[in-house]
Amino acid sequence: MAAEQGYSCLAEGSVDVPAYSPEGSLTLSPCSPGLCLISPAIPESHWLSAVPPPPASPSEMTVTLEELLAPITEKLKYLLKKAEDFQTYLLYSRDRMQKEQFAKAMPTFLQMCQPYFHHLESTARSCTPCLRPPQEPVRRRLLEISQQLACQLEQLVLMYASFSFVSLDDTDPFSVSCFFCGKFWLNESHQVSIFRYCISAPYTAAHVPHNLYKKMRWNLDILEGPAGRNQTHRTEYYFLCFRDTGDETTVKMQKLWSIGRWVPVVPDSEHNSDVLSWVLCRQPKGDYQQLLTVGFEEPSHTSATDLLVQLLNVQNSGLRNRESSCQGSSGEQGQ
Repeated sequence: MAAEQGYSCLAEGSVDVPAYSPEGSLTLSPCSPGLCLISPAIPESHWLSAVPPPPASPSEMTVTLEELLAPITEKLKYLLKKAEDFQTYLLYSRDRMQKEQFAKAMPTFLQMCQPYFHHLESTARSCTPCLRPPQEPVRRRLLEISQQLACQLEQLVLMYASFSFVSLDDTDPFSVSCFFCGKFWLNESHQVSIFRYCISAPYTAAHVPHNLYKKMRWNLDILEGPAGRNQTHRTEYYFLCFRDTGDETTVKMQKLWSIGRWVPVVPDSEHNSDVLSWVLCRQPKGDYQQLLTVGFEEPSHTSATDLLVQLLNVQNSGLRNRESSCQGSSGEQGQ
C-alpha cells in the first residue's frame, strides 16, 4: 500500500527571520501595520530563563506554584492578547489592504511563539543526564499552558483561512497547514519536535491510504554512534491520524485514532543514500505503519505526545535489551 507524500509546514527555523531583535521585539517592515501587534513589552530573558527549583514540601508547592510560574503565565497572557488582537483587526477592520498586511504578519507571529513552545515542552519533558523533568504539578501546568496556546493559535489560523487570507493546503509550500509546538530531548540521543495541523489533512497528497487523515506530526531526530564528530543523524516521522470507519451508507462515520510511523518506500532512505534519487523524485512514496490504536476520541495535543513518548520509550528499551542479548551471546561464543 504505497502512497505519495506531500506536505509543507511552518517548521521551526523554516524562514530565516530572527524571532526577536536584540531589544526583544520582532523585526518587521517599518511600514507593516502588524508591527504594533508583535512588539513584546516583556524582555525575552525574563520568561525564557529556567524554571526555579521546585519547593521541597508539597504544601509549599500548593502555595507557590502560580508564583513559581509567574513569568511563564505572564508571557502566555501576552501571546494570547496578541492573538486576540489579530482576530479583532480581522473582524472589525474595514480596510482590506490592512487585513492582508496582518495576514502576512501572522506566520511571523507563529514563529515568535516558537521559543516559548520550546521552553514549555523542553522544561516539562526533557530527560537527559543534564535535564530532568520538574515535579508533576509543575510539569502538568506547563503542558496545560502549551495546550492552551496551541488551541488559540489553531483558531487564529482557521479564522484567517476562512477569510481566504492564508492557505491550509498541505501541498502548498506557502501554506500555514501546520505550526511548530515545541521540542524536547527524549534522551541524550533522541530529540522530538512537535507539529500540529490546523485541519485534518490527507496522510498523503495522493489521498492513499484511503480515508486516512493526519492531525499531528512528530519529527524524531536520532544521533547514532559514539559521542563526537563522527556521529550520524537520521530523522523518523510519526503521525497522529484517524480513519473514517463505516461506508457510504453510514449516517455518521466514526473516527478511529491511531499513532503510526511514516515508512519510506521510494526512495528508501533507510537503505538508499543516493542523493540523486531524491532529487529526481517528484514526491516520495511511503506507507503508514500503525503502532498504537488510541480509540474513537481524539486525544489532546499533550495527551497524544504523552502516548508517543511511552511508545518510543518501550521501543528504545526493547532495542537496548536486544543489544545486551547480542553482546552476551558474542561473549559466550568467544569463551
